[in-house]
Formats: sequence, structure tokens, C-alpha cells
Amino acid sequence: MTAPRPSTSPLAALRGLLSRPLASYYLLLASVGLLVAIGLVMVFSATGVDSFEQSGDSFAVVAKQGMWALLGLVGFWLFQRLPVNTYRSVGTALMCVAIPVQLFMLIGGEMAGRLSFAGISVDEKANWLHVGAFQVQPAEFAKLALLLWGAEILVRKRDLLGDLKELTVPLFPVAGVLLALIGYHDLGTMLSLLTIFGALLWIGGVRSRILGLLLVIAVVGVLILIFVGNEYRGARLASFWHPELMKDTDGFQAMQSYYAISNGGWFGVGLGAGSLKWGYLPESANDFIYAVIAEELGVVGCMVVLALFAVLTYAGLRIARRVTDPFRRLAAGAATIWLAGQAILNIGVVIGLVPITGVTLPFISAGGSSLVVSLATVGMLASFARAEPDAAAALHARPPGKWGRILWAPLPPLASAGPSERPGGATRPRQRGGVTTQGRSK
Repeated sequence: MTAPRPSTSPLAALRGLLSRPLASYYLLLASVGLLVAIGLVMVFSATGVDSFEQSGDSFAVVAKQGMWALLGLVGFWLFQRLPVNTYRSVGTALMCVAIPVQLFMLIGGEMAGRLSFAGISVDEKANWLHVGAFQVQPAEFAKLALLLWGAEILVRKRDLLGDLKELTVPLFPVAGVLLALIGYHDLGTMLSLLTIFGALLWIGGVRSRILGLLLVIAVVGVLILIFVGNEYRGARLASFWHPELMKDTDGFQAMQSYYAISNGGWFGVGLGAGSLKWGYLPESANDFIYAVIAEELGVVGCMVVLALFAVLTYAGLRIARRVTDPFRRLAAGAATIWLAGQAILNIGVVIGLVPITGVTLPFISAGGSSLVVSLATVGMLASFARAEPDAAAALHARPPGKWGRILWAPLPPLASAGPSERPGGATRPRQRGGVTTQGRSK
């Protein structure tokens, strides 16, 4: 009797690919690489005409974006090489820098951009830090600081996560100060920080009643910032409900975005052939670049971008599930939810499901700080993907040569086998002090 032939269906082939030890690693690299490539193409499409009109060089903006992408690749390479202990120790240092810098930004914004120190100045909106000929958005680096610092605090306190008093020293006060400093002048970035913080608490296993209390506090804080803070936030909310009746910038911007989506249809008008980006759609290369994609590449192009973000999300959550180290699990899960949540928020604004927040589309929107930080974060995820037990074993079985180790990343440590490990590298949750070390509390 002949043995049955192995299935050759597409689903079986997909399962075979996903069962490979380094599947998470290659899915991560492929999705992010394609998103960055699409971003460079669309930034050029959105800015080429205006760049030529203003400077005589159609490639002025995309060349700058390409420079930031190269810096981001350097950050990716560096972060992929760092051991987990470095990530655990650097978070506190980053947080100690992030809070004073954001205080400096807040004071500079209140002084209408007149604050300057050692050649460093702040713009009037308190979003950009000008250092010579360069400008940096410190709030992007604050996201990474909160991610690493919060993950380290929760890992150290994982036996006591059911005690609210333990979480108030120092996690809640420090995170609250950072959120308040950024949220006062940049509500969109604060929402991204809230996503990171909430993801850390949820993945870390903080009790549901504490999460519910924090959710209520967060909603109240956001409403206060909208209605008591800057007046333009209330106008944005009004333009969200009836953009066709609002004559302000936000209502006009929302309507132009809807026109771009309508013009694109299923297959778009063609790459580079969109017309709304020519002085009609504000921030067409930044916050509303997804509208340019919709007009020029249509629903099909939009679905490709969504599919790539879905692959990125799957790869990141797969890494978080399969690694055995608690810090890696927390940082990988929160980082993935951060990138996916920011993409959802940006796309929701463009298609009219969310009020305008000023949040960029990761890896695609023009903006150096966001691109560098996002690629560095992906480098960290790639490092964690290589540390999956099966991946580490496969890498040690066929170690790279000398130049491969120099140009790529050192071999990850082999995971010690134990009775609590599941196949595929995931560990069974163990209860400590009423809280599980993986997943939710009991």
C-alpha cells in the first residue's frame, strides 16, 4: 500500500511556511521592507510637483526621506544586535531624558517659540525641536522610552501586579507626567502613548478592575484636553461631525480626503496622476498620505497596505507569544499594538471614522523622527524573533560566517528546555502572587 501524498493545497503550503523556525523574522522584515518602499514611492508622488515648483528639484523631499530611512536602517541594525539586558537597562535612562525634554518643549511652546538653549530651539506648536539645520520630534522617542521603561517596571513587579499601591510607585505617576506633558500640546501622540501604556498593562496581567479605572481616567483626561485645553481641538471635533459645513482648515482637509478616496475608485487614477495633492489636500505627504494612496492606487492599493500592516501585526504578536522571556513578551506585544494602533488611528482619520489627530502612518508618511524610531523598534522585534527557541536552535545549527555576524546580528542565546515550555517556544503561565506571568490575571 502506497503512503498518502502530502497535501499541496495553498493552505497546507502556508502552514508549512509558518512552521519554519524563522517565519516570524522573515514576515517582519518582508512586511516592513515593503511598507518603507511604498512610503518612499508615495512621498515622491505626493511632493514631486510642489518640490519642483519651490526648489527646482522634484526629489528634494523624497531624498530627505530616503536619508531618514537610511538612518532608520542603521537604528534597525543596531537594535537587532542588542541583548535583552541592554533593553531592560536603557529604558530608565531614556525616560530620565524624555520628561525634561518634554518639559522644555512645553515651556518653549508657551513662549511662542522664543525659548532657545545652546542653539536648540522649540517651534511655536511645541512639536519640533530645532537643532541647527535639523529638526526632531522628541515625542516619537518618548514612545520608545515608555515602552522599554514600562516593560521593565512591570517585569520587576510581576509578583505584585494585583496590588494597586505597587503600581503607583513609580509606574503611574511617571507615566502620567509624561502623558500630560505631551498631551497638552499633542493629543494625537498622547493617544499613541496611551496605547503603549494600556498594552503593557494588559499583556503584563494587570487586573481588569485596575484597567477599567485607568480607562475611565484616560477618557476624562482626553475630554478635558479637548474642551478645556486648546480651542482648535473643539473645532476639530465639530468638523468631524459635519466637515461639509465647516470652513476651517480641518473641515476642508477632511472633505478633500473624501474627494481623493472617491476619485480613486477600485483601481485608482494611476501612480502620480492624483490631482488632490496639488494644493488641495493639506499634509498630503504626512498625515493624509493614505488619501493619496486611495486616489492613485484605489481600493486595491489601500488593501495592499492594510494587508502588510496585518502581516506585521501577526508577526509581532507571534513573536510575543513564542518568546520565553517575560520582558521580551511584554515589549514585543506592546510595540506591535503601538504600531498597529497608530496605523489604525491614521487610516481612521483619513476615511472619516476618527476626528483629525495629526498622527502619521508608520513607515509610509514623510517624517524622519517617526521613521527612525519605528525602524529601530522593528529592529528590537527582529532581535526577539531570533530569540524564539526554535529560531535560536536553527541559527545555532547553521551559524553564519564571520562577515554575516559582523553585518547582521550575533547568535541569540539558546533557550534552556524546561517542563513549563510548550512546543514552539511558548511557556505555560505560572501563577505568582495571584497574577500569571503570561496573559491575564486570575
